[in-house]
Order: sequence, then C-alpha cells, then structure tokens
Amino acid sequence: MQKAFLALAALMLAGCATLPSGKPDPRDPLERFNRSMFAFNDALDKAVAKPVAKAYVKVTPRFVRTGVSNVFNNLNTLGTAVNDVLQGKMKQAGRDSARFLMNSTLGLAGLFDPATAAGLELNDEDFGQTFGKWGMKPGPYLMLPLLGPSTFRDSFGKLADQFTYPLYYLEDDSTRLIIRGVSLLDMRADLLDLDEQIDQSYDRYAFVRNAWLSRREFQVTDGAVDESSLDLEEGMEQEPAPDTLSAPAGDASTPESAPGTPAGEPAPQTSPPQAEPTQSPAPTSPR
Repeated sequence: MQKAFLALAALMLAGCATLPSGKPDPRDPLERFNRSMFAFNDALDKAVAKPVAKAYVKVTPRFVRTGVSNVFNNLNTLGTAVNDVLQGKMKQAGRDSARFLMNSTLGLAGLFDPATAAGLELNDEDFGQTFGKWGMKPGPYLMLPLLGPSTFRDSFGKLADQFTYPLYYLEDDSTRLIIRGVSLLDMRADLLDLDEQIDQSYDRYAFVRNAWLSRREFQVTDGAVDESSLDLEEGMEQEPAPDTLSAPAGDASTPESAPGTPAGEPAPQTSPPQAEPTQSPAPTSPR
C-alpha cells in the first residue's frame, strides 16, 4: 500500500513539473495543479476503476446493466426536475416529474423505463447549470481528486446536488456507500468506449479539459453554441501542436465530456449529453 501511494505521489510531482510550451489557456490558471491531479486520477483509474468496470461488463448480462443504469437515471431525474423549476423551465419540470413518477411506479423503482416509451425523454439538469443560468461565471477549470473535471461554479453545484439526490437521505451509511459504489461502477462502464478516443489525443489532459468545458457550455446554454467546437472527430483529426494546446473553446481543436472519473457524479459528444464526462476517470460521485 505504501509503495502504491509513493508511486502515485511521484506521478503527481511529475505532472507538477511539466507544462506544455505555448500560451496558457486563460480558462485554466491552475493548470500545473490540475495536471498533477489528472495524473493521480488517471493512475488510480487504470489501477482500480477501469479493470473493475471491464470485469463488470464482461460478466454481467446487458439487460442487467441496462436495469442498473435505469435505476440511477431515475434517481437523478428528481434533481433534474428541481433544477428545471429553478431555471424557469416549467413545462420540462412537469415532464420530468411525470417521468420520475412513472418509472418509480410502473417501472418498478426505475428498473424499467416505460417513460421513454411514453415520450418522456431523459433530461439532465443540475445546480452547476442552474448557477450558470443565473449568471454565475464558471471560474477557473479545476481537476478534483477522484471526482474529475469541474470548475469553481460546478464544484459548488456538486455540493448543492447532494440535497436533491435521494440516497443522501439514507440513514444507513453502509447501504449508502454500497449503492454509491454500484453507481460509480455503472458510470465507469458506460465510459469505457471513450478511452480509445482519449488515448489517441496528442495531449490527453488538454483533450479532456476542452471536451468537458465545451460540454458544460453546451448544457448551460441549452445548445446555443457553435456546434463545430463540439465535434469530437474534428478535434481528433486536427490535434493541436504543443504551442496551440491552450486554444480557447471555440477553436477546431476543442472537442465536445470526458469521464472524469469513477468514485462521486459523467463524455464528449456532439449533442446535449445525458451523462457527465471526464477523463480516463477516477471515480466521481453520482450527485
């Protein structure tokens, strides 16, 4: 255990000592710290989270994994409905509330998803998006230990999200931890397909950062951004040279979120995502 800790510490120090040449990204003034934390999360993910997620996918039937994902999507829908109201999306709040009630009853506590068949699509709203709607600036990009990509605004949002997540109110700590662990495993398994794309990037840290920031902008603005900046494949083909890694979010080198990670709360794509991205993630909390 001590040797593993020392190895992770060495990776963090290596990250602290190395920054790419070129102009720093103004969204990432803490890049030195963030790169070291990215290295720590990445090492933990490769040692623990990714192998466990691969084993989970290999031994668990697809219909079981789908049911598990449905349960956690349903739990998150309650917080989505709350944030719908706070953002003034009253019609969407009604649909999301109906979705939660239908899947919680007819769907057997969310194990099945009759709401989607009924035309009630899954939405994703959280307090980070709500704060953005209220005019709060994102602040500096921040790589959190275990939780993955965030910003100052979204870090406060994660704290508020806990109060709309039903598991927060479970009194039995062991039960709550077990359920959280399963949710993190389910989240990491969903992100396995992104690993190859991230590994092909010239600078994995910059790729994850740009993808995550673009995704969050897409969510906060409800898609009112230049979609060319969210094209993952374009960002892969036009891999930035070392002196352009810090290009701002509208550049062609900026793809759309990546996991973060496994252990607490979701992956680059070209349409409004339904789950939170990260890097080759370390565990992130559900809410």
